Amino acid sequence: MNNFNIIKRELEFCGRRLYIETGRMAKQANGSVFIRYGDTSILVTATMGKEPSEEQDFFPLTVDYVEKMYASGKIPGGFFKREAKPTTDATLAARLIDRSIRPLFPDGFRNPVHVVVNVLSYDGENEPSEIGVFGASLALMISDIPFHGPIAGVTVGYIENQFIINPSQNELNNLSQLNLAVAGSATSVVMIESAAKELSEEVMLDAVYAGHEEIKKLCALQNDFVAEAGKEKIEVVLQSIPEEIMAKVEADYGSRVAEAAMLFGKQERQDAFDTTEAEMLEKYQAEAENEETYAQNEKWYKAAYEELIRRYVRDSILNKHHRVDGRSLDDIREVTCEIDVLPIVHGSALFTRGETQSLGTVTLGGSSDEQIVDGLETEYKKRFYLHYNFPPFSVGEVGKMGAPGRRELGHGNLAERALIAVMPDKEIFPYTVRVVTDTLESNGSSSQASICSGCLALMAAGVPIKAPVAGIANGLIMEGENYVVLTDIMGLEDHLGDMDFKCAGTRDGITAMQMDIKIEGITKDIMKIALDKAHNARLKILDIMQECIAEPRKELAPTAPRIEAFQVPVDKIGEIIGPNGKMIKSIIEACHVEINIEDDGWVHILSPNQESIRKAKELIKSIIREPEIGEEFEGQVTRIEPYGIFVKILGGTKEGMVHISQMHTSRIGSPEDMVKLGDIVHVKALGMEKGKLSLTMKGVDGNPEPNHNSTKQDRPNRRDDRKGSYHPSGHNNPNYRKR
Repeated sequence: MNNFNIIKRELEFCGRRLYIETGRMAKQANGSVFIRYGDTSILVTATMGKEPSEEQDFFPLTVDYVEKMYASGKIPGGFFKREAKPTTDATLAARLIDRSIRPLFPDGFRNPVHVVVNVLSYDGENEPSEIGVFGASLALMISDIPFHGPIAGVTVGYIENQFIINPSQNELNNLSQLNLAVAGSATSVVMIESAAKELSEEVMLDAVYAGHEEIKKLCALQNDFVAEAGKEKIEVVLQSIPEEIMAKVEADYGSRVAEAAMLFGKQERQDAFDTTEAEMLEKYQAEAENEETYAQNEKWYKAAYEELIRRYVRDSILNKHHRVDGRSLDDIREVTCEIDVLPIVHGSALFTRGETQSLGTVTLGGSSDEQIVDGLETEYKKRFYLHYNFPPFSVGEVGKMGAPGRRELGHGNLAERALIAVMPDKEIFPYTVRVVTDTLESNGSSSQASICSGCLALMAAGVPIKAPVAGIANGLIMEGENYVVLTDIMGLEDHLGDMDFKCAGTRDGITAMQMDIKIEGITKDIMKIALDKAHNARLKILDIMQECIAEPRKELAPTAPRIEAFQVPVDKIGEIIGPNGKMIKSIIEACHVEINIEDDGWVHILSPNQESIRKAKELIKSIIREPEIGEEFEGQVTRIEPYGIFVKILGGTKEGMVHISQMHTSRIGSPEDMVKLGDIVHVKALGMEKGKLSLTMKGVDGNPEPNHNSTKQDRPNRRDDRKGSYHPSGHNNPNYRKR
């Protein structure tokens, strides 16, 4: 017999059935839940290590989002035919869940916690990540792991001036002006991630709280479920600095820390902090009774020193409105913009804001350069993508450089979302566009600097974006009911503050927004202040950017490839390609171009040489062109038969037949009496007969006169002229035997 004790609940949520259960699957985890929303289902587990990580000064939380390809009826590609590293979308989903739940664990909690979201089925309409935050919270809530929940997350769309909660994927991708993921508790919002099509601050704020209203229902469902299924929370040791050590460090080094915190330069300030800390550790080691006593207290000395920095910096900002670099609460650091900083590349720009610097580059390509994305959904292609890099030297550190991590993928995704809203339609600009932003220096909000450098590089490259985009990051310092919102936070303010609120957009509206917090939630009033300050800062940065380059260049860089795009009838695609691709290959080889033909009939011709593109386009146009009756052409004789000749016209892309009766006004005995293979003749179109083009030479100037005196012996052997061809009953068939 099994030992199932299944507890379940159901809720009609946003027009679909939401089903949750526990007690049937993964029972050895501290907490596990199976969730089904529509026909999408996930299994979420939460487990905890029994002992705290003594040496770590941060909470060791790991969130994995695992896409099982069987969930959508697909077999993984590659040699091994099994899931390997997570897709970018899966990585972003894991990061979103991590950002939502991390602030809700107790301060000083150091036991490792692992949350795993397994996607078990996907119906193509209900995105698994929409219920990922809800599932993670529910698994933690029913477990014995300390967690200050519940929270939940939803997706908000905006269609025809109406907010849609958890829209279908079709609605979200094709109809909505907004894709906003919001997570929160019953009382406040804890996380935001969004892309928008130049929506106002008012609409964005209303969208967040439209989603929050639905989140409250999911929190209530969790509380009801926990009442029956929840375990008693275990008591864990919360690490905290001993009071006597905190008092000793403050008395000995408080004034030195306060003095160092006032230094303006990041490196100078950090050097002062590091020097004082080294002196402190040396002094306390010398005073210790023995090495063992010092070893036991060393981590607390370091923790007390970090706490001292946090207190001084936060108190100075909160109560004196004095920031460590001397700015007021709403000042933006000095901004400089440069374009064309690199030769050869198709577009480049350098954006510097204070001690944060981003190098943006643009590369233009053809359809073959589109990124193929293969995940749970149907495979699709991206013609615009942005890659963000954050090397260790950007913060003056030594480190290993390798594949991009979650941070790089997350920042790159945010910047890509901010810029894609202003990218031109394919019909206007048929290029594949890759933007790379390399962070060369970082002291706060490098992701927003990458948006600015990427935008400048796009305009320098001649990409006709709809409007310039800039981004800014704001912060929050909050103690009890007292708080201040900071504009353009630097690294130290981000590290020691309570919120990182990033907002990007044009002069007309927001294109991307992201919020992370370190407290258990913020109010609507705080978010409104942050949005208003971000709007004002964005406009100032846009003014500076447009002094550097006012609008996208009209011409592409000399090194950029040229592309011409046009549409042909879908039923003509086969003719352009030809049998086994023979026709399209011949055009590519003759014109030295790259040609891509899409299923909807769009043809893209790419080459560095405009003349080559023109030539290839003419050849393709000639293939799909239907000769009009009476239209005259010049062409080469390619075949001769007793009944007539075949002539290729329109650059060799179309072939028609001139019947022997249409070769001349007088009667001729054989086509060879008038032409031979390879001759250039002049013909006129008679129309189509049984799908074949019929031509005439009668009455067309420039053709030879027939030789009525020729004999059969004078005429060339047509069969021998055609290499490799023979008639099965002809004399050139080696197996032929005259009966």
